[in-house]
Amino acid sequence: MRDAECEIGSPLLAQLVLLGLSTNTILKTLEKKPELLRMSPKHLKERADLLRRLGLDAESLNHVAVHFPSILTLPHKRIKALEHLLKEKCLFTMAQISKILRTCPQLLLEELNDVEYKFQFAYFRMGIKHAEIVQSGFFQVPLAEINKRISFLERLGCYQTPDKKGQTQIVNPKLKRIIRASEQDFVTEIACSSIEEYEIFKKLLAYEEEQRRKQEEAMEELSDSENDGEGSDSE
Repeated sequence: MRDAECEIGSPLLAQLVLLGLSTNTILKTLEKKPELLRMSPKHLKERADLLRRLGLDAESLNHVAVHFPSILTLPHKRIKALEHLLKEKCLFTMAQISKILRTCPQLLLEELNDVEYKFQFAYFRMGIKHAEIVQSGFFQVPLAEINKRISFLERLGCYQTPDKKGQTQIVNPKLKRIIRASEQDFVTEIACSSIEEYEIFKKLLAYEEEQRRKQEEAMEELSDSENDGEGSDSE
């Protein structure tokens, strides 16, 4: 039985080796994602070829295999759907898409609606253009964390959403500096504030979001009850 399993698995292992993975990397990958052993070598090669076409080089594929092995088992359509979203809806160039996926391959595992909403936050809410979105590593940082920092800067008068012409009355800090700084550096060097003030702000923001969520739920319940009432009247 063991010999048979080795015979079945050897073509697949050969494909993993062809990806440039070391023996140690292959063992770590299979330990995290044993489902890979059930993939056909042909399907694994198709996934790898598609990822290469999207700009993931050997180093990137090694990173994917160790840290995000689920990407190797993603359906072909799922990968193509993200490519279509970034290219056709978000209007990134193929070169920009390649850089996004090299620096943030885990984007392939996120819900498409979440990816689109995150782009819209940068482009419409913050007025950031495509090149800066890519160069800043925007997709590598959770949107909740970005929103906290932007909201904090706005309340301090240190950040202003650009108008329709892309202009502001103040000079905004660069996006990369805002999102890549440590929390200490962000608060003291960019916001020119204190950690204590930022902690109070985060609690206040969480409370506001909770109140907003409750209000939305109450409105949905009211709408549902009104619809139920209309249904009863019609009967």
